[in-house]
Order: sequence, then structure tokens, then C-alpha cells
Amino acid sequence: MKQAKKQQQTQVQQHAPLADAETQLSGQDDEMDMEPAYNEIDRLEQHGINAADIGKLKTAGLCTVLAVLMCTKKEMLNIKGITDQKAEKIYEAASKIETMGYVSGLQILEKRKKIKKITTGSRQFDMLLQGGVESQGITEAFGEFRTGKTQLAHTLCVTAQLPKSQGGGEGKVLYIDTENTFRPERIKQISQRYQVDPQEVLNNIMVGRSFTVDSLSTLITQAAGAMVEEQFALMIIDSIMAPFRVDYSGRGELSERQQVLGKVLSKIQKISEQFNIAVFMSNQVMADPGAGMTYAADPKKPIGGNILAHASTTRLYLRKGKGEQRVCKIFDSPSIPEGECIFQISEGGIIDATD
Repeated sequence: MKQAKKQQQTQVQQHAPLADAETQLSGQDDEMDMEPAYNEIDRLEQHGINAADIGKLKTAGLCTVLAVLMCTKKEMLNIKGITDQKAEKIYEAASKIETMGYVSGLQILEKRKKIKKITTGSRQFDMLLQGGVESQGITEAFGEFRTGKTQLAHTLCVTAQLPKSQGGGEGKVLYIDTENTFRPERIKQISQRYQVDPQEVLNNIMVGRSFTVDSLSTLITQAAGAMVEEQFALMIIDSIMAPFRVDYSGRGELSERQQVLGKVLSKIQKISEQFNIAVFMSNQVMADPGAGMTYAADPKKPIGGNILAHASTTRLYLRKGKGEQRVCKIFDSPSIPEGECIFQISEGGIIDATD
């Protein structure tokens, strides 16, 4: 597995623009950062859990020891073949490998030093995000159609594979497409901008087409298994609420929709933290009839309600500017102050705005 990950890193760097000797040496020094920061679930076998039960956990999407500890007992018992006695034994074994107790703020600071930043393709956009789209969190971009959400997603598909010295994540990309918007032709155009092999870039993007909420949940479960096998840097969902708007309609199903949405978002957040990957989700907007009563400048708001608002680490509001220009505003973030920037959509993806 480690050999496959090193080969992946080498393949991406081979097609990147030539760097100087110092950059290449620093890339060798960073190899330790490419080692997995998680404990694979197979380690439970060393603590008395049989291989058959471990296989059942993997089928349910629990591929790391931390995933087991993040799983509720109710969810564990829903796995076929896992009894109450087996669940207790699995939790006990996992607790011997991973610690879920209190840690100091200093330890959290050290952990956050491992966070990756993936460039958006625009310097101004990156400055707004304090370096780019970060790992171990969910970045949500919402706005009307033609505001650049999907174009940003396609640009990130390429930049996520670039070397760290170029603002990349040095890993593969997992793209969950719920609206049939993924276009390999755009990936080729953006790859040419960064002087990387388009065929190699496309080969490093795993695309899953989702038609329903159930298929979306299945693809997310499968993502955990893929990330154990190979080095991933980014997961994209374009867009997160599309299947929910179709599968659940009317106020009568709103409560059930929000409960299911909460479970799906919880899965995504756990994967992001376990594998230190960035998650980028696009979202749609709806008109807010009540906003007209308060003289709001823009009556549109993101769909998904408070469930999605609380799950997203950073929320970006995209709106149209003049011509091909677009405006991004920080809608909500725990660490980035309010602000906005102007970027532009080009043949090569997201770029800085030009006059």
C-alpha cells in the first residue's frame, strides 16, 4: 500500500513543471508527511478481533480504527453479523489503539500543522481563504447557476494533484457527481495551463455518478475504502443537496430529509478528519420570501438549513460579476474573517480577475 502511494506521488511530480534542485530536495524531506496518519482497521486482528468481523466492518465503510470509535453502537449493531457482545469487544480493541480522551490545545495545534492547503488557481482567492481550500474540513460554495461553483471544482481536481511547492495536495481526487456536470474536456484544458499530462490527471480522478440519496451514501461509504488503498487529497460533491431535493419533497418530508442529511454529512466530516483530505461541496440557493421584508440586499440563501450550515467548516457565497468575473464572499468560517474577492473564469480554470 505504501509503495502504491509513493508511486502516485512520483507520477504526479513527473508531469509537473520543472522545479529547482532545492524544491526537489524539500520534496524528498516531505515524504514523511505522505505516510498515513491513521491506523488501518486490520490492526484490530492483533487485539483478538477475527478477520471475518473486520471484513464486515470494512463493508460498512469502517476502514480505520478511528472510524470504529466514531461509530455509534446503534450503527454498529445495524451491521449484519455484529452482535452486542462482538461490538463491545471491537470497541475495547479499538480503544487500545486509538485514544478518544482529552488532549491539550498544544496537541491540537501540532495536529493542525498537518493540514494541507489546495490552491484555487487564483492568488486573490487563495489570500481570501488564507492559503486555499484546507483539509480536515468541509468547504461549501453556494450560489446561483453560472457563478463558478463547478468551474472551481474542476480547477481543484487538477491543483489537488500538484506538488506541495505549487500549492497542491499531492494526491488523487474523488468526485461525486449528482448533476451530471463533470466534464473531462475541462480537466484537459486546465491541465494544459499547469503543464501536466491530462491523461494522467484524468486517471487520478475517480468519478461516481449519484442519482439518489441512497447512492450518494453508498459512494461516500466506498470512498473510505479507496482512501485506505491510495493517497487522496480531495473529495468533491457537486452538488450536495441535489438528490435530497428530489428524494424528499414538501414540508411533510422535511424532518426526515434533515435527519438523513445530518447522517450523510457526519460521514463526510469523519472521512475528512480520518484521512486528512479536503472536502469541497457545491450547493444551490433558494429565494427567501421573508428577506424582502427586511430590505436585504440579496434575498437568496443556501438550501439545507441549519444542518448543513453547522456541518460546513467554511461557507463561500459566489455571485456573478461583470463579464466572466465572479465575486466570492466569506459567508461563515471559524478562522477566516469576513471579506470578499473577485476572480475570473477562463479556459484554464479559475484565475485572478483582469481589468
